[in-house]
Formats: sequence, structure tokens, C-alpha cells
Amino acid sequence: MSRLFYQSRLERPALDRAMGIHMWDVTGKRYIDGSSGAMVSNIGHSNPVVLEAMRRQMEQSTFGYRLHFQTDASEALAERLAELAPSGLGKVFFVSGGSEATESAMKFARQYALARGAAQRYKIIARSPSYHGSTLGALSVTGYAPMTAPFDPMMRPMPKVPAPRAYLDGLDADDPATGAHYAQMLESRILEEGPETVLAFMVEPVGGASTGALVPPAGYMAAIREICDRYGVLLIHDEVMSSGGRTGRYMGGDHWADAAPDIICLSKGLGAGYVPLGAMIARDDMVEAVLDDGGFIHGHTYAGNPLACAAGVAVLDVIAADGLMENAARMGDLLQSGLRDLMQKYPLIGDVRGKGLLLAFELMQDRQSKAPLPAGLNAHARLVEIAYENGLIIYSRRTRGGLSGDHFLVCPPMIVTAEEVEEITTLLDLSLGQFMAQLPDDVMRNA
Repeated sequence: MSRLFYQSRLERPALDRAMGIHMWDVTGKRYIDGSSGAMVSNIGHSNPVVLEAMRRQMEQSTFGYRLHFQTDASEALAERLAELAPSGLGKVFFVSGGSEATESAMKFARQYALARGAAQRYKIIARSPSYHGSTLGALSVTGYAPMTAPFDPMMRPMPKVPAPRAYLDGLDADDPATGAHYAQMLESRILEEGPETVLAFMVEPVGGASTGALVPPAGYMAAIREICDRYGVLLIHDEVMSSGGRTGRYMGGDHWADAAPDIICLSKGLGAGYVPLGAMIARDDMVEAVLDDGGFIHGHTYAGNPLACAAGVAVLDVIAADGLMENAARMGDLLQSGLRDLMQKYPLIGDVRGKGLLLAFELMQDRQSKAPLPAGLNAHARLVEIAYENGLIIYSRRTRGGLSGDHFLVCPPMIVTAEEVEEITTLLDLSLGQFMAQLPDDVMRNA
């Protein structure tokens, strides 16, 4: 009996090895990593460039505490990230993961408010549904009831506004009026809370697990930037899932040049599954203000770990040398086309969305009314299990606040080829056919 425990009693086979987009269990069965783990393994598994960079760093040092030494690896990675960030965001703070990155951003924003004499600002508005991490601070800005409700008595839940899910609300996502409609909800909430109390607005430029690769409607990103500026509210981009080149740009927010944030949270694809690694990037002037006011009262033991940072630099080298952002855009178009073909074949697929290789499809009882499948079917889990048995790993969540609805993230590593995209869609086709064959007759009659 294993001494480990995770979130549930779900059992999986032991992993033997991983290479490229494939993984093998100890029985020799091969799986396609169609979700890059949890949208982490952006450059694929066992890349020799990254492994060699880690080996070289291990021979030099594996740890150097940030209060005792600077390290070449952490300085190099910070420099590279500052070059990739929007103009003016030139200061980097390292962490070990996504929850730490969002927690750091929240605390940094608060300390910046204190440094400029705005102690009354403490509220961070976020969206519902949303997911920003598993720590109590990150959960306070998360809009996903099954994950937050048990811990509500232990934290101060923050204000929420609806995520801009135009497809569920019957609105045209290409119409700028739709973007303005959802942005107005942010302004209304700021006014309701009292602008002088609102510290920041946290948003995923392209949705992650809770909204399934949601792309904001036209005009939305620029509108929320303008609203934040109007009321002195900081704009935080949670790029934990959407950065690393997965959307075809290094930052998901780079698709909207007129909506640059004040703070960015990174992880997942930054370390690409080779090491735990994350970062917060902030405006230079904000960092100077906090440091002048006594310093950033925050930190983690492994912040700026040289081994992790060396791996992070190598990951960036591979992305650049192998043209992986460009490949993500091309293969994303191809995979999205394949998903739309499956949508024509299977009436239960009610939506396909995303950018680059951050893609998702959503199952619905009725495509016209957007009614979800009965929650008791647990379609989000059943289809994942069927695909897993067929050798394809995908990632799912409940769509509608965690209580109902079923979407599936299909996000293979950025090294994926056209032939591998075809294999992924073939296995999805097989799995969807098997899933539908298991559905009760009354569900099929209404589909």
C-alpha cells in the first residue's frame, strides 16, 4: 500500500519514462500527453538541452539562499523575463509555483498601496468562475465554489464579477459592445465597493482550468485596462497557465498590446515541468516604491533557486531556438480545426475555444439553449477516463462554477507535430464515440 495520498482515491499506474509528447507506464503502455500534464510540460519531456543545463548547474551549485548570494542563473532568467515582459515591467521576483506567484502579487500590490499612502485599498476584485491557486490568499480571489466553500470561514473572500463567457450568454464575442458589457460589470463593482478601497483586478488573459481556455470578447482587455486606470486600480494578469508561449505569444496578454498589466504572475510553462518554478513581474516604479518603504515583507525558501533558474533559462533557449511559439500557433490552428470537425460530428460538443495550444471543448445537453449535461453523469470525469484508457491524457473541469457543465482542455506540448495532432484528434474521436455509447437513452434523445 502506498504511503502517498493525493486529492482522491483515484489510482494510476506507475510512470516508467517520458520523452517528447509521450509517456510510458511500467507495463509498457504509451500515452500521449495531450494536456502537458496540467498545462505545464510546454516543451515536452526529457529535452536534452534542459537536462544538460541542469547538470552543469548542479556541478556549480544546487542552492544559494537569496539573502546570502546572487546567482548567475537567477540574474540571467530575470533579465530574460524582463525582456519578454511589456515595457516598464522590469523587476522579477521568483517563487516555486503558481499559487505562490498569485499570493506574491496580492501581497506586493498591498505593500505598494501602503508605500504610497493608500492604506484603505485592500480589495482585489476577480472573476467568477476563476482559479488563481490553492493557498488561502489565492483562494480568496478564486471563483470556484467546490474549492473555496470549505475554507470560507478561514479567509476573507474577495469581490467577484462575471467572467466574460459570451458564448453562454448568447452574445457575439466579436462585437466590441460585448466586451464593453462585461467590462462595465467591473466598473459597477468598483463603484459598489467604493473605488478608494479597491486595490487591484486579477484576470487570466486567456482562461485556464475554471473557464476552459476562455478568450475574452473584443474590446474587453482594453476596456478593463482603462477602467483600472480611471479608478487607480492595479491590473494583475494571472499568466500561470497562459504564458510560456502556449498561446503563440510568450504572454497570453501579448495578444492585446493596449492592455498591459501592472503585475504578471508566471509559472507552469516557465519551468516546463523540469523544476518547480514561478515568478512575479512588476513595474519598476512599484518595486522601487516598496523597497524605499522598507522592503517586500514576503519570501519563500526556494525563491531564485539557481538550479530552477538554470532550467528556466534553458527552457527559454529551447522555445526560441526551435521556434516553439510559432509552432504553437500553427499546430493550435490545426488542432482547433480538428476539434471543430468533431463538433460537427458530435452534437454534444457545444463550444470549441482557445488560442494557440491552449484549447478546450465543452459538452452540452443542448447546443442551442447551452443547457449542460446532467451533473450526475460526471461527464467531465468519465470522458477523461475513457481517453486515458485509449492512451490519451486530457484535462477537465466543471464549467459553471464547479457545480455543473463539462469542459476539456486539449493542450499538448508546443513541440507537437501535424501527425501527432491528427493522432490526438483520432483518439478523441474514438473516446467521444465510446462516451456517447454509454449515455442513457433520455440524454441521447435530448441531444
